Amino acid sequence: MNFLAHIYLSGNNELITIGNFVADAIRGKSYQKMLPELQVGILLHRHIDTFTDAHPTVRQSTKRLHKNYSHYSGVIVDILYDHFLAKNWSRYSEIPLDVYVDDFYTSLKTHFDKLPKRFQRMMPFMIADNWLLSYAEIEGIQRVLDGMNRRTDYKSGMHAATNELKAYYDEFEHEFTMFFEELIETSYSKRSELIKQFEL
Repeated sequence: MNFLAHIYLSGNNELITIGNFVADAIRGKSYQKMLPELQVGILLHRHIDTFTDAHPTVRQSTKRLHKNYSHYSGVIVDILYDHFLAKNWSRYSEIPLDVYVDDFYTSLKTHFDKLPKRFQRMMPFMIADNWLLSYAEIEGIQRVLDGMNRRTDYKSGMHAATNELKAYYDEFEHEFTMFFEELIETSYSKRSELIKQFEL
């Protein structure tokens, strides 16, 4: 899953959310030196990724892209699923999306010192361009895919994946909706387990 889903699945604890958000920058067992709440977020992130990668519905979405995007298909599906989460946000949260993301940006600023350098560098751009809110529109997803394509030195062709999004929009949305209900359940269960384990 991409940024918005990881943030949403973290619950209401700010540091667990920060840990989940930055987990891709934390290698191996280095997280064990961090605050317990951050450790919970990182371990929750890893659980979400493992569950997602192995899920047959996600693989169905990925298969639709594999011919054109090969091993980048999974990354693209993560981004497309964030679009459907943002678009259908009111189904999952009583807090409006613009308010929710503003609160998260405030939390990032508050805990700036706890972010890995990579995320410290990224944060101003994320806030200035309001990445999380922009996911609700296809134009926002296009900008994300354009950026990902640049970071692969234009080898991935990911910028073109909005073509498949538009062509198979209903199929992707249906798969996301089916999958995300299961992801919410397993994330809640894992988060509760970790909170108990770390005695938070």
